[in-house]
Amino acid sequence: MGLPVHHTTFTIERDLPGSPRHAYRFWSEHQLKRQWNSCHPDWTVLEDAFDFRVGGAETMRWRTADGVEQVFAAHYLDIQPRERIIYAYAMQIGGEPLSSSLVTVEFSLADKGTLMTFTEQAAFRDAAVVAERQSGTAGGFDRLALVLERELATSH
Repeated sequence: MGLPVHHTTFTIERDLPGSPRHAYRFWSEHQLKRQWNSCHPDWTVLEDAFDFRVGGAETMRWRTADGVEQVFAAHYLDIQPRERIIYAYAMQIGGEPLSSSLVTVEFSLADKGTLMTFTEQAAFRDAAVVAERQSGTAGGFDRLALVLERELATSH
């Protein structure tokens, strides 16, 4: 029998500065997304492809500081500009599957800007990675909020 699969679903909400249109741009435009989504400055980028459209794909492939290759491969399933992004993605480490996920990112107008709601439904090969994924995702959204805040401050 094969290895067990560990399923989880988690939701992370973030209050972001600016309009839903502004927040959405930092998911839909390649260079803006990389401002907050590139979280390991000591990793070497081997591939960075970004085709943001329904049916499009995004691939990031890195070599970690200790020489292990990691891959993020996503496929965009549903995009409603400024409202919603749905994508499926898989992660690999050292050529071995780590996880497969379905993600929904929703943007809604809030009192002080945008409420972003991120919901991930994931299947992991290793249960120990679940908490790390949630923590890493939350950290990415903290960087997103800072980048949005900084960009809004410099544009005024």
